[in-house]
Amino acid sequence: MLKTHTCGELRQTHCQQEATLAGWVAVRRDHGGLIFLDLRDRFGITQVTVDSAAAPDAHAAANDVRAEYVVRVRGVVQARPAGFENAALDTGDVELAATEVEILNPSLTPPFYIREEADETEETLRLKYRYLDLRRPNMMRNLMLRHELVRFIRNYLSDRDFIEVETPYLLKSTPEGARDFVVPSRLQPGRFYALLQSPQQLKQLLMVAGLERYFQIARCFRDEDFRADRQPEFSQLDLEMSFVDRRDVQALIEDMLIRMTSLNTPHAHHTHHTHTHAHTHCTLRIYSTYTHTHSTHTPHSTHSTLHTHSTPHTLHTTHSTPHTLPTLYTPHTLVP
Repeated sequence: MLKTHTCGELRQTHCQQEATLAGWVAVRRDHGGLIFLDLRDRFGITQVTVDSAAAPDAHAAANDVRAEYVVRVRGVVQARPAGFENAALDTGDVELAATEVEILNPSLTPPFYIREEADETEETLRLKYRYLDLRRPNMMRNLMLRHELVRFIRNYLSDRDFIEVETPYLLKSTPEGARDFVVPSRLQPGRFYALLQSPQQLKQLLMVAGLERYFQIARCFRDEDFRADRQPEFSQLDLEMSFVDRRDVQALIEDMLIRMTSLNTPHAHHTHHTHTHAHTHCTLRIYSTYTHTHSTHTPHSTHSTLHTHSTPHTLHTTHSTPHTLPTLYTPHTLVP
């Protein structure tokens, strides 16, 4: 390992211990014989001090460091002087007195500041340099929130005897609510597959096969106009149950959502930020179906959508009629 601790890990209990950190330089402050580096990774920020008297070689290397350089720093953890603590940082009571500074990768001057909020930065610029935009703590928390939600869903449903099954993306085109994205078949020129709009037919096959309880975090593709909760591709929680009625499905989803909203996620204390298209909207689409028997009869369906980044919604349920089961993996001719 190139580091012994993360940049959000050091506390007063680590004082007088040697530590090695690696990350991005968020801020560099040069006070002549003393250089301060705010070193950042996805876990937090740690202040590094480089003293020319105590570590001349490290100070010479720190002279060349600029914002967003990737560096590795070795040193001794020490408490900050009284009155210089930073309550805004989890590591604000300590600093790392560097004995070695190594530049792992230099960086050009970023086109915008990597800071908590970037609302003043033009959105097209942020999307052009998306890898820089994703370094911002707010964006990092969005990705961590999605990870925590998906992990919770998997654990919750697995504990209730659901089996996660990954269904194919390439399928025969069937009537859906939007246009299909098509993929040409190399082996059968002039014919194509459709990217799946939802796993509706496939999960019915699983029920007929006797799986009884199925779920997946399904990737869906729909060629349709943009709306608040729509884009060309999105993920949805897709599940199906056999030998249950509507109330069983509603009770399961309701309990899961209640437990999910009580999660202590990294995003919990930052819900006041204004979302834009360049932010990761946390939208959970739930498509659930219950079947009374393991037959090929059309099952009843419930379709629910929850937007977790906005005010609480009432769960809306509507009936839908599944389509006839298609012949799988059969490319068909593209009709103009």
